[in-house]
Amino acid sequence: MIKAITAAYTMLSKHGFADIMQNPGTGEKSLHATAFFDKEDTICCFAAERIQDTPTYLTVQTGEDRHIILQPEFLQYINHSCNPNVFFDTTTMELIAIKEIQPGDELLFFYPSTEWDMVQPFDCYCGSNNCLHRIKGAAHLSEREVMQYRLTGFIHQQLQNRKKK
Repeated sequence: MIKAITAAYTMLSKHGFADIMQNPGTGEKSLHATAFFDKEDTICCFAAERIQDTPTYLTVQTGEDRHIILQPEFLQYINHSCNPNVFFDTTTMELIAIKEIQPGDELLFFYPSTEWDMVQPFDCYCGSNNCLHRIKGAAHLSEREVMQYRLTGFIHQQLQNRKKK
């Protein structure tokens, strides 16, 4: 993110490698890097604060009926983009940089990389060249679309199961 844009945000809290910021115009909260990360760097480890059998807009899917509330909790402020710079590896429980990240950049992940069929689909306005416009989960993506993204082991398994049907 451009520093001038970051400066227009209000900082809500600091969390070591990232700050929770709020857009005063929209009220939207986001997580922004405070350090540099190379592609493939592990940004942090995460855990399941709680495991649920039903999804919410705050959970990350790790299995068919397995959805976790993230710990540390501030990771919930990582928003969606069709051009993500981070990936939640739910096998190793690590947040991975999938592109170079500069201080001030918003941390963004591709929601269908972890979510098979989202409980709250939404319209995407990320503005990337490959924007999918409607985000509903990996179950709703074509083979060509899913091949553009890094996906969790669970999502790969679901895609294999879909091919067998």
